[in-house]
Amino acid sequence: MTTPVRGEQYTLPDLLHEGLTLVFVGINPSLYSVAQGHYFARKTNRFWPCFSRSVLSLPVRRALGVDVLLPVHDRILPDCGIGFTDVVKRATANAAELGRDEFAAGAASLVARLKRYRPRVACFQGMMGYRPVAAVLGLAAGDATLGPQPSVLGETQVFVVPSPSPANAHFTPAQQTDWYDRLAAHIRTLAPAAQSPAAASGETPRR
Repeated sequence: MTTPVRGEQYTLPDLLHEGLTLVFVGINPSLYSVAQGHYFARKTNRFWPCFSRSVLSLPVRRALGVDVLLPVHDRILPDCGIGFTDVVKRATANAAELGRDEFAAGAASLVARLKRYRPRVACFQGMMGYRPVAAVLGLAAGDATLGPQPSVLGETQVFVVPSPSPANAHFTPAQQTDWYDRLAAHIRTLAPAAQSPAAASGETPRR
């Protein structure tokens, strides 16, 4: 897949197909990530380092023969049961540039995509991305906490972790990794037939 140029839809492609166990849902792509052609591509973003240290990624790292996963691996992960998409597909320098109407339209489109592809779990990277989806579903997200949510998108369960953005000073990298470990533990509670290789590990996380 090629990265769109300006003047077309300047965004990252959805890395989705049927049969996924897990889909990571970002708020929207950064201009830098789109220019690089990969999700969470900025070196200061904590997603890839923290995900790499988690139980969730251990079988993937073993399958690929690597100790650390990098942005370039995003295109491979759907084959391991893990996909990527965003609430809003328009790329911006900062998510604060997005308007309320964009979030509402993006959330409705995301719900439709998740119902189409039916991943077992959608993991929202931060409450900022989950809240507009909750609004589309008619749920009150003001009191929502991190972790598994009562909302269900068709056959897809919802889990929320802290935003991996370096601007999120409320959580340390170790805490971010711990949330990916909690997600792995949550997925292990689901029916075995729904688990991907990345979800099935019960080993102690590497720090």
